[in-house]
Amino acid sequence: MSQTKVVKTETFAEHLAQAEIQGRGVSPLTELEPAITIEEAYRVQLHTIEKKIAAGQKVVGKKIGLTSVAMQQLLGVDQPDYGHLLDGMVIENGGVISSNKVLQPKVEAEIAFVLKKDLIGPKVTVMDVIQATDYVVPALEIVDSRIADWKIKLQDTVADNASSGLYVLGGKPILINQVDLAQIGMVLYKNGEIMNTGVGAAALGHPATCVAWLANKLFDYGITLKAGEVILSGALSAAINGEPGDHFQARFAHLGEVNVRFSNNG
Repeated sequence: MSQTKVVKTETFAEHLAQAEIQGRGVSPLTELEPAITIEEAYRVQLHTIEKKIAAGQKVVGKKIGLTSVAMQQLLGVDQPDYGHLLDGMVIENGGVISSNKVLQPKVEAEIAFVLKKDLIGPKVTVMDVIQATDYVVPALEIVDSRIADWKIKLQDTVADNASSGLYVLGGKPILINQVDLAQIGMVLYKNGEIMNTGVGAAALGHPATCVAWLANKLFDYGITLKAGEVILSGALSAAINGEPGDHFQARFAHLGEVNVRFSNNG
C-alpha cells in the first residue's frame, strides 16, 4: 500500500473515531472522498479494529450485514458487508443499553452461529459451516452508524465496521442439525407491538450461506473465522429505530427469545 493510501486510511479512521469521542455523527466518507473504493473502505475498518485491539479490546466474532433485501433497500446498497464483534459490544439478554453507548441505534433480529472449528476461505461451503458450528441461538443486533443521519453508501458502512454497535444473545443453545434454519420464523416486537416478521431464508436464502460468504470474503484480507467466535448471520427483516425507554423482543420458532431495553436516560 502506498504512503498516500496509508495516510488516507488513518485520516478516515480518525474521522469516524471522532463520532464516538464527540457523541455525534460525522459526515460520510463518500462525501470527503467520492472515489473511495470498497477495498479502501475495508482497510479503514481493519485499521480501526487494529487500534482497538492495541487498546485492549478483543475480537470475539464477526457479523455479516446487509444480507436481506429489506436491509439492502433500507440503506440503498446491493451487496452484503462484514464487520468485527468486540468484547465491549456484548449486552446480556434482558439487559439495558445506556444512552452513552449508542448514537442512532436500529435493532434487528438475527440467528447467531457459535463455531467449534475454524472456517478458512476461499472455498467454504454451507456444509462446511454446518459441520463447523457448535450451536445456534437467537440474537438482537443493535446496528449504529457513526455517519450522521445514516446518510451512507456501501463504502461508508464498510469503513464504519459494517455499522456495528452492540449485540445480545438469547434463547438456549440448539444444535444446528436439530432445526431447519431456512424455515425458522421470527417475530420482532417493540414495546409489545409487532414491528415485523422474518424467516431464516431472508438472509441470502439460508443463514449458513451468509456465514460461508463471510469466510470466503475474509480470505481476501487474511482473516479467518475462528473456533469459539460468534457469527451474526444477518438480519431477517428490516431494522427498527431504537429510542430511550424502548423494549425490544424477538421470538424465534425452536430457538426461543431474546430481549433488550434502552435506558430512559437521554
